[in-house]
Amino acid sequence: MGTVIQYQQRAHEERQQRWERIERAELCAQYGDLHAQGPSQRQAATVLARPRSTRQAWQAYAASIDECPTVVAFFPSVPGLAFLHRLVIALHLVCVEMGACGMRLVCLVLDLTGLNRFVGTSYGTPQRVNCRVEAAMVAYRREESERLAQEMPPKDITVAQDETFTGGLCLRGIEARSHSMLLEQVAQARAHDPWPRLMAQALSGLNGQVMQSTSAEAPGLLAYVAQHLGAPHSPDLCHVQHALSKAVSAPMAATQRAAAQAVAKAAETCKRIHERLAKATGEPAKRAPGRPPQTATSLEQVEQNVEAARHAHQRLAGQRETVPQSLRAIGHASHFVDVERGVRRNGKLIAGDIQCHIDTIRTIAQQAHLSEPCLERIEKAERVVPTMQATIAFVSGDGRQQGRQLDVAPPASYAVHAHLIPAFSLERVASTRTMTAGAPLRALAERLRPPLFAPDGTFGA
Repeated sequence: MGTVIQYQQRAHEERQQRWERIERAELCAQYGDLHAQGPSQRQAATVLARPRSTRQAWQAYAASIDECPTVVAFFPSVPGLAFLHRLVIALHLVCVEMGACGMRLVCLVLDLTGLNRFVGTSYGTPQRVNCRVEAAMVAYRREESERLAQEMPPKDITVAQDETFTGGLCLRGIEARSHSMLLEQVAQARAHDPWPRLMAQALSGLNGQVMQSTSAEAPGLLAYVAQHLGAPHSPDLCHVQHALSKAVSAPMAATQRAAAQAVAKAAETCKRIHERLAKATGEPAKRAPGRPPQTATSLEQVEQNVEAARHAHQRLAGQRETVPQSLRAIGHASHFVDVERGVRRNGKLIAGDIQCHIDTIRTIAQQAHLSEPCLERIEKAERVVPTMQATIAFVSGDGRQQGRQLDVAPPASYAVHAHLIPAFSLERVASTRTMTAGAPLRALAERLRPPLFAPDGTFGA
């Protein structure tokens, strides 16, 4: 009795078995090879030790697919299945992980191409595939980081750090030159406590030392850099420009809209008075008892109001155009190389230029009668200027230190600092801009470098 029950259970398990797709494809290929040699399906099933009904069920399912028979024969095969897997993984990697368009669009692509006949496109199936893709990416990063760290030469690292809030608080750190993500970790609190532990884990095994940190002015980040990292801190130019833009741009846009409404209202009033005068001119004079009308005086005053409103609107429009120009000028002035002339600039001159542009924005805000919180944001951005000057001094000092390590004669040393470093710096700035905007910088760098390597130049020998 027990033997019969065990046989029935084994038969039930075989009927409920879910074949792996690659195993199924290989078995179908073996069935096809044996059938081409002459044996019947029953004989082939006996050789392969698989039920003939399984093969018949697969054939019936393939015949029920509403697709070209050649396509139906290709995708369930071993090469077709390998291509299908590679295509699905590529869609998840490019669309979901790199493009961040979501898995529903991947399902839509599979539906529109007809691949939903061979791949599950309900939300749960792509979700399981995407989880495996993300797990593989994490494992690959960990393995490659450990492998490359062993071959890494000594290197000074500039790390850019930030706190993001997309999907919760996340601490991030990236190596500024290679754009390699060093740290991306969820945190519970926005404080300096998690930073030392997480950054120590991120830097462990790397043959490098953090020489500089770039970040916003978050208190937790500043405390970590000052107390644990022991490296100079460089303010993030983007946050400085964002604070100034937030202080001025939106409030001035509201003020300009109010000025435009004032112009429209004054013009409508002027139009009504003109219509009233035209109507009074065409009718017989019927003066009611009382004081005489003052229409002429009112018309003159209204026209003056219209002109004043238009002047105020034009003035605000001009000031709004000046604000983004000053913000861009702050970005240009923050480089230790003049992007127009290709010469080096000292920290005091750079800080003076940045302060001048901030003063321009503050003057515009005061003339537009912006609120006190707007002026406080400008002051908050202004407090970063000394740190920006210190950053330029640090960069220049590090360049001089590396120049001394070259142990070259004064003429060559001067050429390195006055021409060669500015040329490479201009190319670096050009790489952050569009091809059109960066073309003048690259052309200027090309004019600076060739004379140094001419036969009679400083580096000609």
